Amino acid sequence: MRHFGHVPPAVRERLFHRQPAEFGAGSPASMLAAALGATLYSPATRPRLADDVIKQTGRGVVSMVLCLEDSIGDEDVEAAEANLVRQFADLDTRDAELPLLFVRVRRPEQIPDLVHRMGPAGRLLSGFVLPKFTEERGVPFLEALTTAETESGRRLFAMPVLESPELLYLETRADTLTGIAHTVDKYRERVLALRLGVTDFCSAYGLRRSPDMTAYDVRIVTSVIADVVNVLGRSDGTGFTITGPVWEYFPTQERMFKPQLRQSPFLEGSAEDLRAALIEHDMDGLLREIQLDRANGLLGKTCIHPSHVAPVHALSVVTHEEYSDACDILRPEQDGGGVLRSAYTNKMNEVKPHRAWAERTLRRAEAFGVAAEDVGFVDLLAAGVAG
Repeated sequence: MRHFGHVPPAVRERLFHRQPAEFGAGSPASMLAAALGATLYSPATRPRLADDVIKQTGRGVVSMVLCLEDSIGDEDVEAAEANLVRQFADLDTRDAELPLLFVRVRRPEQIPDLVHRMGPAGRLLSGFVLPKFTEERGVPFLEALTTAETESGRRLFAMPVLESPELLYLETRADTLTGIAHTVDKYRERVLALRLGVTDFCSAYGLRRSPDMTAYDVRIVTSVIADVVNVLGRSDGTGFTITGPVWEYFPTQERMFKPQLRQSPFLEGSAEDLRAALIEHDMDGLLREIQLDRANGLLGKTCIHPSHVAPVHALSVVTHEEYSDACDILRPEQDGGGVLRSAYTNKMNEVKPHRAWAERTLRRAEAFGVAAEDVGFVDLLAAGVAG
């Protein structure tokens, strides 16, 4: 699969200076972590889950989480597990491209049990999402994953969710982060990415942000994100990919604030209609949050609605200017450092301070591609939506 793979080749040729690379479940972990993109969650109880997975793949989804935890009731867990086993067996008979598939579990023992029950169809499973992760609660999950991996003979990844109250509360945050860092480092080869559970953070204080606000407007949430990135997102080789928080979908309602989506990028052709649709569905806040995710060191995003996928992927594409700067910074002749004027003549690139940014940008470029020089976000979004 590849990002924008659902877009006709001729359109991709026009949109990209460097097209997104192909990848699959067997690709290196570094590539998969960068390429997760908009990870779409779906309750494991859905009766036509196999059809849903194939349908969303055709719309550009490359990673999905099938949830046995918060999205379903306690009384539905047993039926949801049985449904998962049936749906994986169904998918195993289909001749269709599939996204990376993960299962969000509640208890460690579900991991080896589900892998055993899936049998040969378990080859379609890329790993598990581990809820409310701390050192104490996380180790049993990771040990169960190791057991399942050994018994099945297949590589399985973990994506811990950082959402526990101990991580939120100031008096326990430092110790909790230290414990998490120690645990994920010990199991580094199996940890694909760390996911932020901002909804649980907000619930600890009875908060819920409106569609006019991003997660970064809730100061207590911002402080946790900053500390998580500080400890677990470093670019010195010790860090992990950390994904952005979920954007909660709200029905259309009366606005308290002016739309945040500037009009000027949408003035050509029918793009103004696209802008109106984004505003009508409260998507302008999502676009701003995606940009803030990247500015704060996050890559990819948890999504609960298919309409969120195209904006996440469009804003993940590396611009031609970013790519030009990154390539200049990483030229072999610049190994000694120094300062360069950008080819776009609008900034100075400092080789040593900007090296980590450049390396990260090229990893994103491999996964999401590089836009052509005259192609902007609106073009990419329109193509992603149209397919």
